Amino acid sequence: MIAALVAMTACSPLLAQQPDGDWMIRARVVNIDTANKSDAIPALGVASDDIHVSSKAIPELDISYFFTKNIAAELVLTYPQEHNVSVAGTKIGTVRELPPTLLLQYHFMPDAQFRPYVGAGINYTRFSSVDLNVPGVGDLEVDKDSFGLALQVGMDVQLSKQWFFNVDLKKVKMGTDVKLAGGGKVSSIDIDPWLFGIGLGYRF
Repeated sequence: MIAALVAMTACSPLLAQQPDGDWMIRARVVNIDTANKSDAIPALGVASDDIHVSSKAIPELDISYFFTKNIAAELVLTYPQEHNVSVAGTKIGTVRELPPTLLLQYHFMPDAQFRPYVGAGINYTRFSSVDLNVPGVGDLEVDKDSFGLALQVGMDVQLSKQWFFNVDLKKVKMGTDVKLAGGGKVSSIDIDPWLFGIGLGYRF
């Protein structure tokens, strides 16, 4: 891939002359790095930030539409992802999350070979398949829905007329309340992940 980027640099004047389409599809591998900020649970001896949702790498697909050369909308998609949940280093179960995100982007140099962009939008996360249990306490539940701001910075590098190499970084506001099964709230978790992705895009 590095060799391809170096080779394409020499051809950048020709690449910049190629026409672009209004649609772009990217496939990325994304690393989710969770922030894991949580409220203490004094009654259970759980300190602040002791509740952790695991980080992991996931596949991601996004679809972009360019309203103009500079302005685009991007819909980020994946399938429900399972995360381990632990308290003070001890696993208490798993939960799945589905986090589609819609962003509005500004592309600074839409005719260049190297095309940086920034974006902002909203994330909706749906939590499901909750399987959490603390011995001696019982089952736990979480709120099913989370809405939050999403910020983005990235760059597309033109490899050929329609193919692009992509690097992308997002910060997403994501969180949920933790409750006793059939009872009240015991804590809240700010998952707030950084998402770093690399992949390929096809514009048409």
